[in-house]
Amino acid sequence: MKSIVAKALFNSHSYAEYRKLVTDLLTEGKSTGNEQSESLTNYSKLNEARMNRLEKTIKISETVAEKLQNLDNHYIWLVLSEGWCGDAAQILPILDKMAHASNKRVDLRIALRDENDDLMNQYLTNGGRAIPKVIIICKEAGIVRADWGPRPKGASELMATHKREVGAIDEKIKTDLQLWYLADKGISTQEELLEIMENIKYNRL
Repeated sequence: MKSIVAKALFNSHSYAEYRKLVTDLLTEGKSTGNEQSESLTNYSKLNEARMNRLEKTIKISETVAEKLQNLDNHYIWLVLSEGWCGDAAQILPILDKMAHASNKRVDLRIALRDENDDLMNQYLTNGGRAIPKVIIICKEAGIVRADWGPRPKGASELMATHKREVGAIDEKIKTDLQLWYLADKGISTQEELLEIMENIKYNRL
């Protein structure tokens, strides 16, 4: 497992590098990932606009920042993502702001899912390769302590309810999910990740 994580880290990107990679590919009419299609490229374009907006609007509370700055160790948040993923576009700007607010206690790194099959297969969600997936690594010990994702609990429950009632992921649930993120303002992601970090700090995980 350590070698799989090490490989992903070696090939990972900073948030700024990831943003540039996605943007550069879009200028070529491409998206990240093994599969290329017009729809995936269009999703990537839409996500660019979302991330640009979120970078300007997402706020990290003083309480969250203070708790991140008082973590017991330094951590890497290694995130499996792709540019076409709508959930990743909603969540990555929040993670970036949390990492900046942590006063270097958290180092955010992003690895492409399709380039890291071995790692992705260790963190499946209900048997699927759902992203983003945040893998929390203690730098000092060099071990994985926890993981989170692919989306906050409220968003996951919304998706699960729709699947039970409709049996498929359609345009309505995609719209409803984006409205959920808009109303949530990144608060659930911050709270859930902070709870995990606090549990690690106090050895509850």
